[in-house]
Amino acid sequence: MTAMALLYRAPDGTAFTTAEAIDEQYDLIASLHEYTDERDFDGYLADWVERSEAARSRLDCELGVPYGPTRAETLDVFPGEPGGPVVLFLHGGSWSALTSAEHGFIAPGLVGRGATVVVPTYALCPDVTIDEIVRQARAAVAWTFREVARYGADPSRIAIVGHSAGAHLVARVLETDWEADYGLPASTVRGACAISGMFDLRPLPYTAEQPLLRLTAEEVLRNSTILNLPLTAPPLLITNGAHQPREYRRQSSDFARAWIGAGLAGELWERAGVNHFDELDALAEPDSELTDRLLRLADGAL
Repeated sequence: MTAMALLYRAPDGTAFTTAEAIDEQYDLIASLHEYTDERDFDGYLADWVERSEAARSRLDCELGVPYGPTRAETLDVFPGEPGGPVVLFLHGGSWSALTSAEHGFIAPGLVGRGATVVVPTYALCPDVTIDEIVRQARAAVAWTFREVARYGADPSRIAIVGHSAGAHLVARVLETDWEADYGLPASTVRGACAISGMFDLRPLPYTAEQPLLRLTAEEVLRNSTILNLPLTAPPLLITNGAHQPREYRRQSSDFARAWIGAGLAGELWERAGVNHFDELDALAEPDSELTDRLLRLADGAL
């Protein structure tokens, strides 16, 4: 009998010999049926759109503000209290879908606690590479540091948070040499939160996402944040919902272990009772533990 070729072996020893087995772990939309009978992804998306429209109509906001040279590089700003902290949110969508328009719903709770919320849009694969998306995420943070004071917020109190692909972008942003590359203080970002991210991209070329992502071997290694940890970084909270595929939970736990093992300030928070999509609901609630912890991160504390 001919042995099956090994496509990918996870750090915990799990061996994948077929693309179908990898897809089973990384197809988050398909995995929803295992954890909820209430709604599919279209239901979540419709809810996000409706709540985001309501947030924009109810809150003071400035939409579509350019932060970079390309048409895709715009962001939405929801001002909070004068002198308050800043929370910049990087959305998910597998680097190939969604914009800031579907994520304004995360703003009301944080604004209610005094924070100014910044939600960037970035260009998507396959029109651009993940490398370019990382550049745009860094540019959005740099713009926020330089410009957010005109909305009344304190640029010395910036926390960044990202979900799914946005959590990967958060980790890549934390690799940034702000002084050398942007002429900004090393403390530009005071704290960060990565919600259910992918930090090891080596499985992705074998998934159904590859025709959109078009990852080369070099891009995979460069963008696998677990392989490129910074020497110094602000505190990082790594969190994931328990109701999602094993590989997604492993990605967070392995990255947290590597991050803390490298002497960087971090914590893994595994949240019971939520899946990959409804774990964002707590971000929209003013009194949730996730909101509390984000506001602490804006002051550099886990």
